[in-house]
Amino acid sequence: MTAAPGRRSSTFTRLLRHGFTDASAAERLLESAELTPVRADPVLLDALGATADPDLALHGLVRLLEAQPGPTARRELLDTLIAAKPLRDRLLGVLGASAALADHLARHPGDWRALVTYEPHDLHPGVAEFERGLAGADDPVSLRVAYRRCLLSIAARDVCGTTDVAQTAAELADLATATLRAALRLAEAAAPEDAARCRLAVIAMGKCGGHELNYVSDVDVIFVGESAGNGADADEGEALRAATRLASHLMRICSETTVEGSIWPVDANLRPEGRNGPLVRTLSSHLAYYQRWAKTWEFQALLKARPVAGDPELGEEYLAAVGPLVWQAAERENFVADVQKMRRRVVENIPAAEVDRQLKLGPGGLRDVEFAVQLLQLVHGRADASLRSGTTLDALEALAAGGYVGRADAARLDEAYRFLRSMEHRIQLFRLRRTHLVPEDEADLRRVGRSLGLRTDPVAGLVREWRRHAAAVRRLHEKLFYRPLLDAVAQLAPGEARLSPEAARERLVALGYADPAAALRHLEALASGVSRKAAIQRTLLPVLLGWFADSADPDAGLLNFRKVSDALGKTPWYLRLLRDEGAAAENLARVLSAGRLAPDLLLRAPEAVALLGDGDGGGLTPRGRAPLEQEILAAVGRADDAAQAVRAARGVRRRELFRTAAADIIGSYGTETHSAEADPGALVDRVGGAISDLTAATLAGTLRAVVRDTWGDTLPTRFAIIGMGRFGGHELGYGSDADVIFVHEPREGAGEREAADAANRVVAEMRRLLQLPSSDPPLLIDADLRPEGRSGPLVRTLKSYAAYYRRWSLVWESHALLRAEFVAGDEDLGRRFIELIDPLRYPADGLGDDAVREIRRLKARMESERLPRGADPRLHTKLGPGGLSDVEWTVQLMQLRHGAAEPGLRTTRTREALAAARAAGLVGEEDAAILDEAWVLATRVRNAVMLVRGRAGDTFPPDGRELAAVGRYLGYGPGHAGDMLDAYRRTTRRARAVVEELFYGAAER
Repeated sequence: MTAAPGRRSSTFTRLLRHGFTDASAAERLLESAELTPVRADPVLLDALGATADPDLALHGLVRLLEAQPGPTARRELLDTLIAAKPLRDRLLGVLGASAALADHLARHPGDWRALVTYEPHDLHPGVAEFERGLAGADDPVSLRVAYRRCLLSIAARDVCGTTDVAQTAAELADLATATLRAALRLAEAAAPEDAARCRLAVIAMGKCGGHELNYVSDVDVIFVGESAGNGADADEGEALRAATRLASHLMRICSETTVEGSIWPVDANLRPEGRNGPLVRTLSSHLAYYQRWAKTWEFQALLKARPVAGDPELGEEYLAAVGPLVWQAAERENFVADVQKMRRRVVENIPAAEVDRQLKLGPGGLRDVEFAVQLLQLVHGRADASLRSGTTLDALEALAAGGYVGRADAARLDEAYRFLRSMEHRIQLFRLRRTHLVPEDEADLRRVGRSLGLRTDPVAGLVREWRRHAAAVRRLHEKLFYRPLLDAVAQLAPGEARLSPEAARERLVALGYADPAAALRHLEALASGVSRKAAIQRTLLPVLLGWFADSADPDAGLLNFRKVSDALGKTPWYLRLLRDEGAAAENLARVLSAGRLAPDLLLRAPEAVALLGDGDGGGLTPRGRAPLEQEILAAVGRADDAAQAVRAARGVRRRELFRTAAADIIGSYGTETHSAEADPGALVDRVGGAISDLTAATLAGTLRAVVRDTWGDTLPTRFAIIGMGRFGGHELGYGSDADVIFVHEPREGAGEREAADAANRVVAEMRRLLQLPSSDPPLLIDADLRPEGRSGPLVRTLKSYAAYYRRWSLVWESHALLRAEFVAGDEDLGRRFIELIDPLRYPADGLGDDAVREIRRLKARMESERLPRGADPRLHTKLGPGGLSDVEWTVQLMQLRHGAAEPGLRTTRTREALAAARAAGLVGEEDAAILDEAWVLATRVRNAVMLVRGRAGDTFPPDGRELAAVGRYLGYGPGHAGDMLDAYRRTTRRARAVVEELFYGAAER
């Protein structure tokens, strides 16, 4: 009966109510001849409405009916469908969840009968049942058909809820086992001579070995082969060749695409030496490799090794031989470095657009759970055999039972893992394609959501649940390692199993702590008790400990955190800042574990931790010269005397040094929410600019304090401070002195002697006050770049400078003046001094040949005489080949030669001058980039050494842990210090080649 025009039929309305999205198409399908006998049956519509995708299920059912060989077969299917609820739920459930299995049923329309039986032994089949299901397959094509028929029954039990996700994964692994056996049987039947010559064992690895396979996944295997003969009959080489041919044929049987598609790829790349190693090895060869060459990740992979096919005795022998090695892995010398590398989530290879959709590798994904469980197994499975399961959820349960993870945390992780695996299963089941990406299409999300029981708003519900479980995994991933350590020392959860002291020590060592006994003492001091402070610390510490472990010196991070907490623990805002402001806790952890300088600055005034938060503490953005000088001058104005005033200025300097160092560390390391700064040059410029501005403001404040204390408002002479060297170039590092020269000019009515004495007293008092022993770092003033160097007067008048430069100035002094810039004092005097020296540093006629030769001679002499004895020149950042001196002198030579003609070269900053030289065509694009890269790298190494060691240095530290910390600052992971040194040598070697041409070469530039 046709509905009246403009009105919807009652069937259309019912279809919408039952979850159909295209009710018009569904109505047409229900009108088809195949469904005529059951069109009005309410049972069918209810059953279709219960599926993940009613439209897909109805379409698949019509196709299946159309594919039946005749009316009798079609009637049998319909009668069984209506009469037998188990079949109805199974068949329609599969058709509504998997277009790929609907395609299979359309090609093999009799396979629906595999879903009819509903006996107890059918509910949880094992390997034997699947082997019977595959027994009739006598070629790769029929094996695929039989495999899909078995897969059909697994999927049916899964979508109907007969089996949970863990049981489904186990059944998929059992089906894979039976399939590998069937494939080997086919390979042996095709080459009986090879089969007779060898014993071949197939060892399942990965998810198949762990009894937790996906619907579509590579099946990871390792092959072990031995000769079938004994004594004189045993030809090992021939046996291995025969075993290799069998193994290769087995892989092709499963992997190759036929008219029935493929089963899954068999991946043997987890074998010793990976794809570069032989496909089949003897047991002794496997053992020799694992004892000598294997990496930590290979023992982690062996956690899931399980013999599944071929010679069962050989498989068990393999397991017995390599098993003990797995549980010794945590004792390996490089275990900690390997673990730190493995713990770092590898997302670089995931396209940026996919990271947020990754169920497996993304943050809070399946890999996080699996890695955490496997690491704890490696650490504690040595002493506790109950932990040695290859199945993630079984191992997690055992870890909770043994007290290695908290029961509540384990239960929450179990729930999250099950949900994420269920999502992954349902996504893969639709097309039977290997994917770990959450779909973007709304119809796909709706189908997955409905299949997981989210019926009210399946799309929003699915995304919400997925995000919730991923967030739980992210949160628990670190907590899983560290919460039991707190429970072990705090002892606040009666009745729950706890880590033994030895197990706690083992875990800390495995996570990079060199002194686990001290670490446990710190944890006990921080987390014990029932105070609010201890309760908040117990919440924070599991995450903080993970961040400390991610650094080169976790012990120092934890010790420094205890010191800061001891100093600030009773301050209400401190723990609230760490608990409530997202960035503060991670920023603090990074800063406290990155080296000595920043923690030392912080511990001298712990309230500076407020700078690390998101709120009103000023943040980590460096402050400019003007606001810094304003704050310091205001503090000087409030002080009673010069000593108190300079103490206040030095306090501001200490706080701002901490701000700069913290921003540098966090920018270099990156955080969980912000990647490391991609442009190292920008980091260098920020640090150099910030410290130079801070030094200038400190000198301005100190000058004001000294003058006011002795002379009141007016000094008898105008007085200016000129920054030189790195200070004038805005390139100061953390450990740099302030290179300056002083200039004065007597005021009207003041005598020359009075003015000179006043200026010298100002300099002497400034130097004294800035170096007084204090909790604040000293600021050393170095005036050695003045005329005549140390032999000349400390302070000169402007006229004296003019007379000296007119009569006596040497080339090196013109060279030094390239970095001169007014920084404090009388601005007009400073401006006139700069005007005085400009013709010297930018000579109108450039440099003569004699002057160029003199500069080259000075440079060569400096390289040979000033390099410290025993230092490796190739790693000396200042004087080594391709280092700072090489690049700076090359740029400065171009400034002396061409500064008068090229305005862009008239700058005190190295990188700006280099860019101007490139723009003027004085240096090629590539050469300029090479010099810039080397200068930035050498500067960053010097900054890193100061941050790590707390004292300045021009070469890489010899201590392994300090060297690793420098590497982390420069972006190198654990175990890559050698790569860092190689990269430094390579970069500076290229720069030296450019310097040889531009600075020492004959070509005029």
